[in-house]
Amino acid sequence: MEVIGTKWKPLLLFHLLENPLRSGILQSKIPAISNKMFTQSLRELERDNMVYRKVFPEVPPRVEYGLTKKGQTLKSILLALDAWGKTMHEE
Repeated sequence: MEVIGTKWKPLLLFHLLENPLRSGILQSKIPAISNKMFTQSLRELERDNMVYRKVFPEVPPRVEYGLTKKGQTLKSILLALDAWGKTMHEE
Protein backbone atom coordinates (compact mmCIF):
# COMPACT_ATOMS: atom_id res chain seq x y z
CA MET A 1 0.00 0.00 0.00
CA GLU A 2 2.93 2.34 0.53
CA VAL A 3 3.64 2.49 -3.20
CA ILE A 4 0.10 3.26 -4.43
CA GLY A 5 -1.71 4.11 -1.21
CA THR A 6 -2.44 7.77 -1.90
CA LYS A 7 -5.41 9.55 -3.38
CA TRP A 8 -3.82 10.25 -6.77
CA LYS A 9 -1.41 7.42 -7.56
CA PRO A 10 -4.02 4.79 -8.49
CA LEU A 11 -5.71 7.29 -10.80
CA LEU A 12 -2.44 8.18 -12.50
CA LEU A 13 -1.58 4.52 -12.96
CA PHE A 14 -5.09 3.73 -14.25
CA HIS A 15 -4.86 6.39 -16.95
CA LEU A 16 -1.51 5.00 -18.09
CA LEU A 17 -2.82 1.43 -18.53
CA GLU A 18 -3.55 1.74 -22.24
CA ASN A 19 -0.77 3.99 -23.53
CA PRO A 20 2.01 6.30 -22.43
CA LEU A 21 0.72 9.87 -22.18
CA ARG A 22 2.22 13.33 -22.37
CA SER A 23 2.22 15.04 -19.00
CA GLY A 24 -0.38 17.67 -19.97
CA ILE A 25 -2.80 15.08 -21.30
CA LEU A 26 -2.34 12.90 -18.23
CA GLN A 27 -2.95 15.81 -15.88
CA SER A 28 -6.07 16.86 -17.82
CA LYS A 29 -7.59 13.41 -17.18
CA ILE A 30 -7.60 14.22 -13.44
CA PRO A 31 -8.92 17.80 -13.25
CA ALA A 32 -8.97 17.95 -9.44
CA ILE A 33 -5.24 17.24 -9.01
CA SER A 34 -3.01 20.21 -8.25
CA ASN A 35 0.24 20.76 -10.11
CA LYS A 36 2.16 20.05 -6.92
CA MET A 37 0.45 16.72 -6.24
CA PHE A 38 0.65 15.72 -9.91
CA THR A 39 4.41 16.27 -9.98
CA GLN A 40 5.01 14.78 -6.53
CA SER A 41 2.95 11.66 -7.22
CA LEU A 42 4.63 11.01 -10.58
CA ARG A 43 8.09 11.49 -9.07
CA GLU A 44 7.28 8.99 -6.32
CA LEU A 45 5.88 6.48 -8.83
CA GLU A 46 9.01 6.93 -10.94
CA ARG A 47 11.22 6.48 -7.87
CA ASP A 48 9.35 3.25 -7.05
CA ASN A 49 9.84 2.02 -10.65
CA MET A 50 6.10 1.99 -11.38
CA VAL A 51 6.27 4.58 -14.19
CA TYR A 52 8.97 5.80 -16.50
CA ARG A 53 9.53 9.34 -17.69
CA LYS A 54 10.74 9.93 -21.22
CA VAL A 55 11.98 13.36 -22.27
CA PHE A 56 12.10 14.01 -26.00
CA PRO A 57 14.88 16.27 -27.33
CA GLU A 58 12.48 18.81 -28.83
CA VAL A 59 11.67 22.47 -28.48
CA PRO A 60 9.38 22.95 -26.67
CA PRO A 61 10.27 19.98 -24.48
CA ARG A 62 7.92 17.00 -24.58
CA VAL A 63 7.66 14.65 -21.61
CA GLU A 64 5.81 11.35 -21.70
CA TYR A 65 4.94 8.98 -18.87
CA GLY A 66 4.21 5.27 -19.16
CA LEU A 67 3.99 2.16 -17.03
CA THR A 68 7.06 0.06 -16.41
CA LYS A 69 6.79 -3.73 -16.34
CA LYS A 70 6.41 -3.47 -12.58
CA GLY A 71 3.62 -0.91 -13.01
CA GLN A 72 1.86 -3.15 -15.53
CA THR A 73 1.57 -5.86 -12.88
CA LEU A 74 -1.12 -3.69 -11.24
CA LYS A 75 -3.41 -3.80 -14.29
CA SER A 76 -5.85 -6.41 -12.95
CA ILE A 77 -6.01 -4.68 -9.57
CA LEU A 78 -6.64 -1.25 -11.09
CA LEU A 79 -9.32 -2.59 -13.43
CA ALA A 80 -11.00 -4.38 -10.51
CA LEU A 81 -10.98 -1.16 -8.46
CA ASP A 82 -12.50 0.70 -11.41
CA ALA A 83 -15.26 -1.91 -11.80
CA TRP A 84 -15.95 -1.84 -8.06
CA GLY A 85 -16.15 1.95 -8.08
CA LYS A 86 -18.62 1.94 -10.97
CA THR A 87 -20.79 -0.62 -9.16
CA MET A 88 -20.77 1.40 -5.94
CA HIS A 89 -21.58 4.59 -7.84
CA GLU A 90 -24.66 2.96 -9.38
CA GLU A 91 -26.10 1.95 -5.99
